[in-house]
Amino acid sequence: MVLINSVRFYRPFWLCMRVLAPSFFKESTPFVRAYEVVLHVLVTVWFPLHLLLHLLLHPSPADLFKNLTMSLTCVACSLKHVAQLYRLPEIVEIESLIERLDQCIEADQELRYYQDHMICQARRFTRCLYISFVIVYIAFFAAAFALIFDENGELIYPAYFPFDWERNPYLYGVAYGYQFISIMVEGIQGLANDTYSPLTLCLLGGHLHLWSIRMARLGFQEDGMEEQSPLDQHERLLKYIEQHKLLMRLHYLTSQAISAVQLVQLGGCGATLCIIVSYLLFFVGDFISLVYYLVFFGTVCVQLFPSCYFASVVAEEVQRLPYAIFSSRWYNRSRSYRGDLLIFTQFTLGATNRVMRAGGIIELNLNAFFATLKMAYSLFAVVVRMKGR
Repeated sequence: MVLINSVRFYRPFWLCMRVLAPSFFKESTPFVRAYEVVLHVLVTVWFPLHLLLHLLLHPSPADLFKNLTMSLTCVACSLKHVAQLYRLPEIVEIESLIERLDQCIEADQELRYYQDHMICQARRFTRCLYISFVIVYIAFFAAAFALIFDENGELIYPAYFPFDWERNPYLYGVAYGYQFISIMVEGIQGLANDTYSPLTLCLLGGHLHLWSIRMARLGFQEDGMEEQSPLDQHERLLKYIEQHKLLMRLHYLTSQAISAVQLVQLGGCGATLCIIVSYLLFFVGDFISLVYYLVFFGTVCVQLFPSCYFASVVAEEVQRLPYAIFSSRWYNRSRSYRGDLLIFTQFTLGATNRVMRAGGIIELNLNAFFATLKMAYSLFAVVVRMKGR
């Protein structure tokens, strides 16, 4: 028996949000409010800021690129986290809509597609993302703990602190511990940011396809089932129209919830990929750092590609909705049935231009993914030319 529960994939996301925004889930006490203020001031705001301030101290080229690999990532992570916190009410409604659409799955063909395609894709993507985060943090732990035994007493990332940590071992421990804990919290933020958008787009695309299957077989007699009366067929059509309204509402809320996040994602990933490649080619000198930044490069690609891919799937499924309506058995139905179907078809034809946009500007699809890679290569070419001078 197939377990129909798509929202279970959101459990890691909500677990991260319980750490980052506990006041959203329960009554806000002074302690919880103080915890959130300290967390977001010290990590969401100050951590990327103290990395960027180091750039004003005229660091060496190696320190500059090493700083930029993390500072750009952290700035993007913080901006995405703030945008996601702002959209939490819409995210809750999205989850309730997915639960309602799960309840609409009825036929064996839909169940097979749900299990073999929709859930399989969601599971494959989430596992790939979790594994990439685990590998990155294993490499990070190895590099971070290696610094503890380094006689030079370096920080994990070059950064600005308002105290002299180089001459005082206790202040060095404070600075090192702050960076270590902040990077762990940034990882939780990144996991929540990078999981939600592609997962929601995957489920939306899956439910659009399931509705097309449902609609295309409307009016045809199923094996082992009695043929329904014209009145029952008309009622079923109206039922599917209501389900379509849920899908369009889900599409709208998803586009609103991920718009700002994906705009930051596209820009941040393009710049970060360029900096990582530059640092790998010109400045990395030890094996642990080489492995870390290679895995880091792969993780950034994993963050970017799924959202663009599943957004393309959603756009394709929206384009197929009118054909699914036309494929149903409408030609021998009553005049009122055909009238409702004609109006509904015109409505779906008008909705085929609905696409996901990053920031309401950039159409989110595979073309956006390749455009980001091209942008990263162009920035890298500029870096190579400047270094050659």
